[in-house]
Amino acid sequence: METNSLPREAALIVNVHSRKGEALFEQAREKLEAAGVRLIAAHAVRDPARLQDTVRQAVSSRAPMVIVGGGDGSLSGTVDELVGKNCVFGVLPLGTANSFARTLGIGLDLDSAVETIAHGRRRRIDLGMIDGDYFVNAASLGLSPMIGETVPHKLKRYLGRVGYLLWAVKCSAGFRAFRLTIDDGKAERRMWSTEVRILNGPYHGGVELSDRADVDSGEIVIQAVVGRSHARLAWDWYAKFFKLRDRDARTEEYRGQSFRIETRPRQRISIDGEVVARTPATVKIAPGAIDVAVPR
Repeated sequence: METNSLPREAALIVNVHSRKGEALFEQAREKLEAAGVRLIAAHAVRDPARLQDTVRQAVSSRAPMVIVGGGDGSLSGTVDELVGKNCVFGVLPLGTANSFARTLGIGLDLDSAVETIAHGRRRRIDLGMIDGDYFVNAASLGLSPMIGETVPHKLKRYLGRVGYLLWAVKCSAGFRAFRLTIDDGKAERRMWSTEVRILNGPYHGGVELSDRADVDSGEIVIQAVVGRSHARLAWDWYAKFFKLRDRDARTEEYRGQSFRIETRPRQRISIDGEVVARTPATVKIAPGAIDVAVPR
């Protein structure tokens, strides 16, 4: 057997609280089995707080592959359970932005994702870490956590990224820039900033933000939108969304294996859409942490 081949047995765990989860759980189960993946367990998890425990139980039962369906937050909230385990992480992108699937080159429709899990290959990738908590794709501080923490679930569920955009306009009225310090152990950089992205992959919010971040580079990328202007932050997102020539003019990037981030005032940190940490924080890369299923 090829060393990069995928298991033919798996446990399927879907967050049916995610944007597409409930509608697609039964379809996913049927399509996976029709594609030749034998499901030794299948769980539709309605309480997101139980998602990590369900994944932990599947890994403990020695499932050779655990397929998690949900948004980026669901994937980051469960990936800790696979670190150091002989278990492949399968991804069903059922969320709003699906940045991690974009990073891995997985199609965002159900058929493409099933094709990857059934006939793709195994790839060893890095994970990001914030104070010991693993994440798959990206974390941020500034305006994004304010949006993620307060956006109404129905707005996100039914309008997707458009809903996030509308809520961002509302939240920006009460948002203020902050003083940022980035320390890599050799030098400190100090600046005003409106948003900081901590990238293990190039995508965040479904938008390609950096061409220097990758899931097997062995480094984490810190990208700061510099200055105090809300308009500058809005234009940065616009320029990156439409891939304008000057899309990197409003940001500064730093690459390395470990950073200490401090802010004044303290800022909440959103990890793949879920607000679970605060500054100050230590940011690291965990090289080659897990195996994932990617297209062949």
